[in-house]
Amino acid sequence: MRRLQIKHVTTYQYADAVTLLPHNLLLRPREGHDIRIESAELTIAPAHQLQWQRDVHDNALAQASFLEPSNQLLIDSRVVIQHYDDQPLNFLVAEYAVFFPFQYDVAESIDLGPYLSTNFNQDRPILTTWLQQFWRVGQVVETYLLLEWINKAIATGFTYQQREEPGVQTPANTLNRRAGSCRDFATLFIEACRLLGLASRFVSGYQYSPSLPHNQGATHAWSEVYLPGAGWKGFDSTSGQVVGNHYIPVAVSRHPESVPPVSGSFITVSTANPQPPVMSVVVEASEIPS
Repeated sequence: MRRLQIKHVTTYQYADAVTLLPHNLLLRPREGHDIRIESAELTIAPAHQLQWQRDVHDNALAQASFLEPSNQLLIDSRVVIQHYDDQPLNFLVAEYAVFFPFQYDVAESIDLGPYLSTNFNQDRPILTTWLQQFWRVGQVVETYLLLEWINKAIATGFTYQQREEPGVQTPANTLNRRAGSCRDFATLFIEACRLLGLASRFVSGYQYSPSLPHNQGATHAWSEVYLPGAGWKGFDSTSGQVVGNHYIPVAVSRHPESVPPVSGSFITVSTANPQPPVMSVVVEASEIPS
């Protein structure tokens, strides 16, 4: 078991006082048999009302409605978790799904529908060509090995670039550039899996890395594939690893652009030469001795 502390502070500084419209916050880790939350504290300014809900993907979503204008928005999340997934490769795939291709159980296929539908249909030709190096029609291969090949091919064959602009690159763009951010690599992996008929979804959260200085952490994105008998298994196409207790999932989604940690908008009080806000984000992840 690994105990981790996550600090995530987001600050928006506005040139003048603005009216803040409701903001959606996806900052609370997803709990389960592998992750337990010891404590969680969420500090927000200015004055606000906060409502929690479970969204359509069962993510813990907080919506902040603000009560007064302000020239600054502060969102400070502090969480301590216990992470038990220290053997991520200790799983068994159902016998019928050990080798690819296979068909999902009929009942599961209905529930997995949204995670089987591709998001970038225009990229199917270039993706199909790229996937032929891993699998061709008529070939039988171990399902896990196929996923591992694709995952590691992205991690080793593409250049990681940190991108501050919102959104994701299309899979075709990533393939052509041979470069992208973690969310771009996850998007490529997910679209490739769905094209093969493997249910997959986007995950946003945090990654803990002992090698980073001063407990520095990072928001991160990876993928999960549904394997019968094993459930949702995480694959990080940035590192080429199977996801274990260095990863803290916060939100999952069918589409990679629908789960930013903080989303919302504002109305300027003064319409003369409005300036965009200055944003600051600090993320720290550190291990706490058990």
